[in-house]
Amino acid sequence: MTRTSSIAPPQSACRAGPREWLGLAVLALPAVLASLELTVTHLALPTISEDLGAQGAQRLWIVDIYAFLLAGSLITMGTLGDRIGRRRLLLIGAGAYGVTSVLAAYAPTVEALIAIRALMGVAGSTLMPSVLSLAATMFGDPRQRMVAVGVIVASVSGGTAVGPLVGGWLLERLWWGSVFLLGVPVMLLLAVAGPLLLPERRDPHAGRLDVASATLSMAAVLPAVYGLKRLAADGPGWLPVLSVGAGLVFAAVFVHRQLTMAHPLIDLRLFTGPGFSAAAVTLALGIFVLWGANYATAQYLQLVCGLSPLEAGLWTAPSAAGVIAGSLLAPRIAGRIAPGTVIGAGLALAAVGFGVLTQAGGLAVLVTGSVIVSAGLGPMMALATGLIIGAAPPEKTGAAAAISSTAPQLGGALGIAVLGSVITTVYRSEMSGAVPTGVPGEAASAARHDLGGAVTASTRLPEGLATELLGAGREAFTQGFHLSAAISAALMGFLAFLVARLLRHVQAGT
Repeated sequence: MTRTSSIAPPQSACRAGPREWLGLAVLALPAVLASLELTVTHLALPTISEDLGAQGAQRLWIVDIYAFLLAGSLITMGTLGDRIGRRRLLLIGAGAYGVTSVLAAYAPTVEALIAIRALMGVAGSTLMPSVLSLAATMFGDPRQRMVAVGVIVASVSGGTAVGPLVGGWLLERLWWGSVFLLGVPVMLLLAVAGPLLLPERRDPHAGRLDVASATLSMAAVLPAVYGLKRLAADGPGWLPVLSVGAGLVFAAVFVHRQLTMAHPLIDLRLFTGPGFSAAAVTLALGIFVLWGANYATAQYLQLVCGLSPLEAGLWTAPSAAGVIAGSLLAPRIAGRIAPGTVIGAGLALAAVGFGVLTQAGGLAVLVTGSVIVSAGLGPMMALATGLIIGAAPPEKTGAAAAISSTAPQLGGALGIAVLGSVITTVYRSEMSGAVPTGVPGEAASAARHDLGGAVTASTRLPEGLATELLGAGREAFTQGFHLSAAISAALMGFLAFLVARLLRHVQAGT
């Protein structure tokens, strides 16, 4: 028999026992899968392109369509869980994710794979809101809940760390579809253990799901994320700017509708709770710099250091370990010190790490700075998420979990676009007069556009000229990388001061 009720127990409920901690271990499985899936898909792209004949734009859509539909569906799925039951939504989503994973593994064409990946994104959007809201339900004690959220955040980072290892091993021994089958045993285990260990909770007064609001939430998030990703990849242009603008317009209409409804999709009064808005903004800005740094670091490792994608993935594993350590240690420290103080200290440490990255000129400094950054941002990710979930009333934890999942998606996409644009702008400015004499016009134009173009152009040049061109391009990229790290350091330093003031009186569970 599993426990079933409409509303979670009050915050003063008894401390969680072995059953709840076993349930948390079950919830950690889809959290690991959520980040592992994207990592292994990136690794599999070259093989997918070779077998299915995927072209440049198609390769991008294989990865991007999943991320777009995931981000666009999070709010709807989080609030849907409040209405139909969070455990039920998790199990339905897990089943759909398992089925679509098998279909993706045996996709016969590129077009079929892209369509299946879109369905995987929708199914994947059920996972994290359900996982976080169930964790909040199971752990009524605020300190235990912070620890539980820390475990979930660490699990997501763990997926990032093991993804290159597992994906690389599978791709060396099996076909590309094997990386999609990783989700199947996880979802089967969840289907068996979930009904036994996870409680069912829902909001009995939530009302019907407003389809118009759900559509507006997707219309707000999808074009905004698409536009931000295109700005990062291609630089300023009318299409990405219009996409972001359209997203903002739909967002304004969405907010207006929520304020005028008796049973809104998202109760915007959540943002008036103590610490809720500050924690959500902190989470978005922290992921802004983290994703921006990860995006730049991946390019640095491959294009400046000349590593393969798998080697680059392995060198990023230590930074994932930093997030894991910070996520697990922070809730214990926050039991003795106010969470806002711990978050502020972590952000200050991240600022120091970005300061180290401004001096990056090789692997040692790069990895050291990245580990310091991730160790500082790990506490922020765990505690800010915990504060968001804890500030919501029990019947609204699904909606709060959706917000805590959507904020990083939007902040991260914005970080890649803004900080990526900083690097691109510096690179093009430096390379405008740094292309060596003798490089043909078409190759020179490609080299001035981005470092990838310089690397490709160098393969068609004589050795001496290629070395000179690569040296100039790598130096220009490094200068842009240093500037983006300096901007991130300043932002984290200011945010650390602000958070320490705004959240100094906020305790877990208030």
